[in-house]
Amino acid sequence: MKWLGFAYKNVIRNRRRSLMTIIITAVGTASILISSGFALYTYDSLREMSARESGHVVIAHSKYFNREEESPMEYGLSNHETLKEAIEQDERIRMAIPRLQFSGLITNGDKSVIFTGTGVEPEREFDVKGPFLNVLTGKILSTELTPDPQVMLAKNLAKQLNADIGSSLTLLTTTTDGVLNALDVQVQGTFSIGVPELDKRLLFVALPTAQELLVTNKVSTLSVYLYETEETAKIEAILAKQYPELAMQPWWEQAYFYFKVKDLYNRIFGILGAMILLIVFFAVTNTLSMTVVERTRETGTLLALGTLPRQIVRNFVLEGMIMGIAGALLGILFAAGTSISLFFIDIQMPPPPGRSETYPLYIYMSTWLYSLTTLAVIILCIGAAWLTSHKAANKQIVEALGHV
Repeated sequence: MKWLGFAYKNVIRNRRRSLMTIIITAVGTASILISSGFALYTYDSLREMSARESGHVVIAHSKYFNREEESPMEYGLSNHETLKEAIEQDERIRMAIPRLQFSGLITNGDKSVIFTGTGVEPEREFDVKGPFLNVLTGKILSTELTPDPQVMLAKNLAKQLNADIGSSLTLLTTTTDGVLNALDVQVQGTFSIGVPELDKRLLFVALPTAQELLVTNKVSTLSVYLYETEETAKIEAILAKQYPELAMQPWWEQAYFYFKVKDLYNRIFGILGAMILLIVFFAVTNTLSMTVVERTRETGTLLALGTLPRQIVRNFVLEGMIMGIAGALLGILFAAGTSISLFFIDIQMPPPPGRSETYPLYIYMSTWLYSLTTLAVIILCIGAAWLTSHKAANKQIVEALGHV
């Protein structure tokens, strides 16, 4: 504690230089925390979007994921209702949602466009999609009886067909028997998922409508949604053991975009963080070097009085540690304040590549990130202090006392 007190007094004695070192350290710490917090927010958003899109665990026919169907619904699930009820008995599972994937032509009588459709259970489907499905006009699908079945169109698909709310369209596709079938539908609403290419093709219909169109009682997949995403691997293993005759995929096996973005951001922010730490290291080293040089005669006096070189080095190291701790704490306060402020200030980021929707800017605060960054900054300051003071502490007493 005595040496720590000496170090603190030396830091206070050189206020201007110490303040500059602390500010540089604080700016570096805050930069790392803010950029890394943004990356964590991006990872979490992409993970949530991927899980909501496909389901945490996707259950299908044993050949569904690795073979192409020669006829529609060849590898569909026929016992999905019984399977759904059994799976939802687990308290860790939020719900299991059946989906029927199909494609064909949609026409307004004058123009026909290729579509990719999904038959869904309206209440559950739009509940789990949450903010990742932007309903632009009209309403979501309902189970109410109408003269024509309802359909929701992606915005660019609706634009191609000049379709408005209430417009009558016709879906054409091939049934499970290979026969062409048509069904008149009425536009209930339009939506966007933020990907322009997909917004040209996607549509939603109620599951019974899709089954009627394909003349089947099967579904393509059963998407299992959990309360906790972290339990995905555990639940998948349990379900695979219970239903060995079915194929299963966790959300990450279908989230190709998630891993590409994560790899890219890891490299970008990894290089950025390393450069910031190097800047902090060289700035602190430069500042402490000037301090050591100015105090060379003081070092010589201490050596003449019997102070050991390692004690002098220790004193400079403690000074570096104090400035590192002060700078890191100041940087943490700034980064935390920025993160909290962004929850109340609506700042929109421009759309990422391949998407058309903006998204809010948030910066996550993570205990392990803050702890690791603080530790790294303090170690850098200690290392800089040791490097700059080691040579001065081992100078000859006469040379140190005669330094000008």
